[in-house]
Amino acid sequence: MTSPGTVDHEHAVFARVGSAYYPVLVAVFTALVIVSNVTATKGVEFGPIITDGGFIVFPLTYVIGDVLSEVYGFKAARRAIYTGFAMNALAAAAFWATVYLPAADFYPNQEHFENVVGAYTALIIAGLAGFIVGQTLNAWVVVLIKERTKEKHLWARLIGSTFVGQLGDTVVFCAIAASAIGISTFGDFATYTAQGWVYKTAIEVVMLPITYRVIAVIKRREPTYQLAG
Repeated sequence: MTSPGTVDHEHAVFARVGSAYYPVLVAVFTALVIVSNVTATKGVEFGPIITDGGFIVFPLTYVIGDVLSEVYGFKAARRAIYTGFAMNALAAAAFWATVYLPAADFYPNQEHFENVVGAYTALIIAGLAGFIVGQTLNAWVVVLIKERTKEKHLWARLIGSTFVGQLGDTVVFCAIAASAIGISTFGDFATYTAQGWVYKTAIEVVMLPITYRVIAVIKRREPTYQLAG
């Protein structure tokens, strides 16, 4: 049994969610998910590279997911995932309500808006399915490895969770989203899926120094982290 203010080295340490940092991280996490789903409605092609506009910010959701899992634990990370899920569903409902509102005489973009909302809805379904699978796997792997390594080998938790989480997310998302952005052949689908997984994984690996720094700062400033056991 540990005394107050000491760290129990027999178990992985996590902070409590009732702090100033957790809600900020969840807010950023949720905003990034919504933005990435909107930008993903456009298919993008760079020569042989096939992707969608979500590639701009979506990898950052996994960086925030890693921070939440590492500092606050699986249940807290899962709460953030469910919050992101709920806010995306709300966004889709609001967009569809707007579609059915009577357009003003001077508004010329009703058809274009409907097309974007239709694609967004398909991508919402794909994104939420992939998001739940990927983020859950990501959080689970971070916590599973941390239970074994405690505070050591942070790089193994971050890279291992990235490989597993991004693979699950990308396969599920692309399987549903491909037709919504116009992909119709298996070859293009395979390219879209493989390149998406490689890109998002590479971005997270490149951003490891930043993720390390953010985690270190929050652990140091989060008053409940050293008291959690």
